[in-house]
Amino acid sequence: MTPCAPATPLDDFEETRLLDGRVICYQPRKGYRSAIDPVLMQAAVQAAPGDRVLDLGCGAGAAALSLAARVPGVIVDGLDLQPILIAAAAAGAVASGLADRAAFFEGDMLDLPDPVRTGGYDHVIANPPFERAGTVRPSPDPVKAAATVEGQAKLVDWIASAMALVRPGGTVTFIHRGDRLEELAASLAAAGTVAILPLLARDGDPAPVRGIVKARAGAAGGVTRIAPLVLHETIGNYTSRADRLLRGGELDDFHAAPGAT
Repeated sequence: MTPCAPATPLDDFEETRLLDGRVICYQPRKGYRSAIDPVLMQAAVQAAPGDRVLDLGCGAGAAALSLAARVPGVIVDGLDLQPILIAAAAAGAVASGLADRAAFFEGDMLDLPDPVRTGGYDHVIANPPFERAGTVRPSPDPVKAAATVEGQAKLVDWIASAMALVRPGGTVTFIHRGDRLEELAASLAAAGTVAILPLLARDGDPAPVRGIVKARAGAAGGVTRIAPLVLHETIGNYTSRADRLLRGGELDDFHAAPGAT
């Protein structure tokens, strides 16, 4: 990793490379840093050139920039409350050569800014805070606290915003903690067909650490559960399938899920 440029206002950020180096993402040197979740989430989006995608709570832009790099011609917008992360995402778009197809806006999903409010997106993606408000002690780092613990916007608000902003027939894709997947799927199922892909840390684990939940807005067909994706080999390295996704592959499991392709 190398120091972030420009020096201001991102002097406390550094460069992270994603998708085999094709994407440059600027992340805080200390405090909250995106792991593999946003990259796996965007891999589940079967987007086409010309599609418009919104990343709700985009943070430093890891998911949005990875999707824009993976699918030529896709247009991505990102929305986040934290201005420093929006600055980092915009810097990453420039450094990755994606500024012509990636735009990032500071704002609240409960009071959407005009550039996002019009909606009509082909796909909406979201990696919301995993912890319910009041269940854990927030980090003293405000960036990490906002990224990990729900604030005014609860999970139901994230879902409502995503569904309001996607076009009929478009897809909404979330990644969330394993023990909240059924809650997430049940809420999404009220507005569309849903598929759940559990993510296991290792083969044989009794419960998923994460999961990807995808819905097609307005489609009928209930909830489909897909065979889990195993992330790590026993010795700790990524499985060949997980490694392929992190290098820019597409997660095609949802093609077979009724109504959720």
